[in-house]
Order: sequence, then C-alpha cells, then structure tokens
Amino acid sequence: MRRWLGGVVAVGLLGACEPSDFGGGGTTGDVLFDRGFAFVRADRNVYVVDDDGDPNSPQRLTTAGGAYTPSISRNGNSIVFVQRSGSASSIQTVPTTGGPVATLLSSNDAACGNCTNFRGPTFSPDGRTIVFAFDRGSGSQSSLGRIAADGSGFVDLTPGTTIAYGSPSFFPSGNTVVAPAGTSAFQFDQLAFVPVGGGAPNYVRLGNEVLAIANRAVISPDGRQIALDGRLSSGSTRIFVGGVTSTGISGTLRRLTDYTASTVQESFPSWVSSTELGFLFNDSGGDPSIYRAPVSSTASSVSLAVPAANEPFYGPN
Repeated sequence: MRRWLGGVVAVGLLGACEPSDFGGGGTTGDVLFDRGFAFVRADRNVYVVDDDGDPNSPQRLTTAGGAYTPSISRNGNSIVFVQRSGSASSIQTVPTTGGPVATLLSSNDAACGNCTNFRGPTFSPDGRTIVFAFDRGSGSQSSLGRIAADGSGFVDLTPGTTIAYGSPSFFPSGNTVVAPAGTSAFQFDQLAFVPVGGGAPNYVRLGNEVLAIANRAVISPDGRQIALDGRLSSGSTRIFVGGVTSTGISGTLRRLTDYTASTVQESFPSWVSSTELGFLFNDSGGDPSIYRAPVSSTASSVSLAVPAANEPFYGPN
C-alpha cells in the first residue's frame, strides 16, 4: 500500500543540535519514508526512497551539497552523514521526512581536539550514540570516535592508535563495532573488533583472495554475518559475505554475485535483511546504481533497486 503525504511534515531534531552552517532542508516526496535506501547523487545531496516509492523519483533531504556516506537510524527517523566543505568536515543529521539539518560535531571542535576528516558515521542500535572514523591532524593514522546522538560526550575509542580505521558497523548488542583497519585508508587489510565501552580492539586478517577492504564492512541484522567490499588483485572490487562473531570471522569469505568481468565494481554493501544485501554496482565506468542480491551459499545474480545513486545505506532493519 502506498502511503501518501498530504503536505510537509515538520520534525524536530534533538534539542542539543545546532542549525547547520551549510544550509539544509529538503523536499517532501509523495510517499512517506518507512523503509528503504538513503544515498547521495552527483550533486552530493542526501536522498531517500521508500520501498513503496518510485526509485526514479527519490526524496531529496538536503540542498547544500557536500554530503557523504548517509546512514539511517534503527527507528528510521533520522539520517546521519558527513558534510564536507573544502578541508572542513562535520557530522550532521537530517530527518528522513525532510526538515532542518543539524550539526553534531565539526572539524577541530574543542570537544575532540584536532579531529578532521570524519567518515562513515553510524547510529547505535538504540539510537543513543553515533560512532565514526576520523583523523587526528595530518598523517596516515586515524581513530574511531563516539558521541551521543545530540553531539555531546566525545570519546576516542582507539586512543594512541598507530594504524588507520574505516567506517564502523555495530553488532546488534550495541557493545561492539567492527571497522576496516590497516596501515592506511588504501590498505585496509584487517578487520578491527572494537568494544564501544572501552578496551583493546581485536584484529583479524581477511584471507588470501581479498587484498583490502575498499570502503565498508557491515554486520547483518541478526549479528551472524559480515559483508564487505573486497579489492582483488585485478583491481576490481566485489562484495564478500562470511560468518562472524563479536571477535572475528567465522569460516571463509565468499563472493555475493557471480560476476567475473574485471570492469565490474561492487561496493558499499548494506543489509536489506539477514538474507539480502543492497550495494553499489558499476560496470565499465557508467553511472553507479544500487542493486540487490540474495545472500546464499553460492554466488547469485542481481536486480536493480535504485538508478543513479551512490554510497547506499538501507534501513531500518
């Protein structure tokens, strides 16, 4: 059943959030967002499309551009994303129904010292905290940080790190995140299992076929599987899936799809359910689009979900 909106819905953000310096506000589509994909397009604005909506006519939520890696809260009410303007970046939120954009944390805020280059923010399962990757000044090292959903209470989860971290993903318990890790953002050849409440991370190597993680590793809704975009020796990337525990990979990673052409690039996996993935698909340098594929013991074919879209994230699930 299609769910039509009679007009613009005004949704307030958390009280401690401040209005964005980059502008914001969006447009309201004809179908209320309940479950579906958030993504960015070439204009670098955040869009959403409901599963019951028209994927060719998504709802635009921001207007200022500069948006990266949107992520949907588990209750489906809010999207957190990175806003970039020149060398500055910030973590911002916007309601999934459209409305004012709020800034939670900005580059070099006093709360986090000389933090820069925010990446991959994601909500905890209970929606109370956000974990993200960031840089400490210049260099190849980076950390994982945690803030409350209103932007307060910054905590460095990996203090004194000597390596680099990528976009984190929560286990359903909310106690642990997993993130790509390695000597630099171009060499994420490990997975780091990091306790959110503090403690030493556990590092796990990826195996022989996957040389490095290109962008993201994500935990399934049931907490039993992990999906990642693995870079191969050919230079292409493929989505891999495997069993996982709170401390490591269980078994061998396997490919999601049956594509073999080196021109195919698959990236930015996101769980639609514990038996299906959405991800970015690009072949021969054309416009990237979001596709879906079932998760099974053998590689499978794909189906188009949203055309002309980038950096997808599905939710809530």
